[in-house]
Amino acid sequence: MNYRHAFHAGNHADVLKHVVLLALCDALTAKPAACFALDTHAGRGLYGLGDYAARQTGEADSGIGRLRAAAVDEPLLRRYLDAVDACRAQAGADAYPGSPWLLAHALREQDRIACCELQPEEAAALKANFAGDARVAVHARDGYGAVRALLPPRDGATRIARGLVLVDPPYELQLEEFAPALGAIREGLQRWPQASYALWYPIKQRRVLQRTFRSAAALEATGGVLACELLVRPDDSPLRMNGSGMLLVNPPWGLDRRLGAVLKALGGLLPEVPMADPTRLEWLRTAD
Repeated sequence: MNYRHAFHAGNHADVLKHVVLLALCDALTAKPAACFALDTHAGRGLYGLGDYAARQTGEADSGIGRLRAAAVDEPLLRRYLDAVDACRAQAGADAYPGSPWLLAHALREQDRIACCELQPEEAAALKANFAGDARVAVHARDGYGAVRALLPPRDGATRIARGLVLVDPPYELQLEEFAPALGAIREGLQRWPQASYALWYPIKQRRVLQRTFRSAAALEATGGVLACELLVRPDDSPLRMNGSGMLLVNPPWGLDRRLGAVLKALGGLLPEVPMADPTRLEWLRTAD
């Protein structure tokens, strides 16, 4: 793979993904029983926005940078900004957390996390970043295959009933990436049906995603399938990422209401041009 997330860390897509991820984690930890999180495409887990890659694109300026400059009081956005501040207190003033760092930050001592990364250099950095955290297991392997290998999760002889699978591929295959991603979620539901699954996806032209949405709606998910999207530009160009979304399979009860409020706040802060409706929150399949 040629993709390196360091060029895009902290951009508008990371903001949406990480706000939603923290909301999912908070729902899991609201109950005392241990939970498990699998991150199928973890990257290195920690980035420096002052590093060469981030400075080359400057994408964080219109993502996390814009949020930090605003007066933010929406609870989920404050939760996210507080997590970024905690990361910087630990790792330096220009640090930005990837999804593995946020999982480790939001989950508890009794919880377990598995992070998969196929690219050797990124996997080595990921392992180094979490070398001192016994909760985090780093696997230098294909994340889709890990769904079969690691689910349903166990802690020793104890099966873990509750948890989350985050699927965040690089989309080097573009639209062809959806087939293996949804296939992994389908298999995950068969092996661990009570878990929540979250698939991040880029939006260039939304109209070409309709087949994907139909496939997602057909997943056998008793908790339903929810699409959560944020556009920063109109979705009318195939040449750039105009927004992004999260497909949430079996989302925790009540999460849609919390996401509606935070999407409204993000829609007022991050779009680069005026748009009548830069956000979308829609049930593709309702809960049984």
